[in-house]
Amino acid sequence: MTVALDRAVAPSHQTGAGLSVPFAIAGTGMHLPPTVVTNEDLTRTLDTSDAWITSRTGIRERRMLAPDLATSDMCLAAARPALEAAGVDPAGLDAVVVASYTGDQPLVSTALIVKDALGAHRALSLDVTQAACASGIQAMLIAAHLLQNPSIGTILLLAADCASRITDPADRTTRVFFGDAAAAVVLTRSHTPGAGLLSYDLGSQLSYDVQIPAGGSKLPASAATVAAGDHYLSMDGRAVWKAATTRLPESIARAAERAGVPLHEVRHFFLHQANLNILTETLATLGIPRQRATVTIDRLGNTGSAGLFTALHTAVAEGSLLPGDTYVLAGIGAGFQWGSLCLRHA
Repeated sequence: MTVALDRAVAPSHQTGAGLSVPFAIAGTGMHLPPTVVTNEDLTRTLDTSDAWITSRTGIRERRMLAPDLATSDMCLAAARPALEAAGVDPAGLDAVVVASYTGDQPLVSTALIVKDALGAHRALSLDVTQAACASGIQAMLIAAHLLQNPSIGTILLLAADCASRITDPADRTTRVFFGDAAAAVVLTRSHTPGAGLLSYDLGSQLSYDVQIPAGGSKLPASAATVAAGDHYLSMDGRAVWKAATTRLPESIARAAERAGVPLHEVRHFFLHQANLNILTETLATLGIPRQRATVTIDRLGNTGSAGLFTALHTAVAEGSLLPGDTYVLAGIGAGFQWGSLCLRHA
């Protein structure tokens, strides 16, 4: 199927030649907080119903992090099984990259907290934050390019968000969508020619339709901002739907085109788990069978930057991502910022 590409919005950064140093996914991990919040649970405090939530989001339940834990705790819990699967000691890591818009605190770095707790003392620590749900795409792109440096051979990438801390418990517009989770990927250099990043597409269009207004230099925290609820996430659902169902298919089509890979030859699509209806609409626009996109949103909710990596981990754990498979990672986040990566599995 041909997708009309909007050339007028924010020139996309791209590559069509791939990266010269191949790399591989050596291990993955995932952490889900044990507390499950069902749609029925939410109906006790919100003016909503299980049928309404399911029909509009595809979500049946989500996880909530315990009050005494933070995003870094989820990162650590996801990192350890990923490192074990990869056979990598934390001391051997060259970089720890954390994608999250719900870091432990504005300062210090969440990646640094994780690095220190793991004992990855010589690793570079990097935080990728304000692309929100698309931060994982940007983090993966950064990691891919870091691996082109001869001094960097092993990277731990973590995508984690704790949206339960930044959504208003009384707001059904946001509260029903989001869940807490973390996912981890260990990336290493590979000897398999052609493995790793084949191409990418990034785009943006400034919008305040999804935002957290307070807490920065423009609107510092105060008693008034807290009383007004300005530290909670606000979201225009119609604007998100329009942006996501337009930009994601365009971006995926561009990335595949630049890689020289027809969409029907892409084996897996690991998409941002924003909303089941958005995911379904994106696949339909591209003419992609539903079974080629792993879905986790139904049982986890929108887990921000972690979403597409929970889908990736699920495929790896099930053994369905095979050597030589071409796959796409794609997501869109607040801003709006979006992007797609086309990769080949080693």
